[in-house]
Amino acid sequence: MAEVTNALMYEVLKTIQQQTQRMDLTLGEVKLELQAIRGHQLAIQQDISVIYSRLGSIELRFDSIERRLGSSEPAH
Repeated sequence: MAEVTNALMYEVLKTIQQQTQRMDLTLGEVKLELQAIRGHQLAIQQDISVIYSRLGSIELRFDSIERRLGSSEPAH
């Protein structure tokens, strides 16, 4: 079994520190990617909201046109 020396412990700790730094960098990249995904998700939610709003307006206009034409049944 290898003798445990301060130099050996220092080398092991140095390796652990390097691995920890790499993990920190990777974690930072993951956080940035998650923020980008959240931004895209928010944009999609806003787009869907606009689409629903536009569909509501179109439905109201369609109902109004049907009433003017004297259609017997509204489109509900």
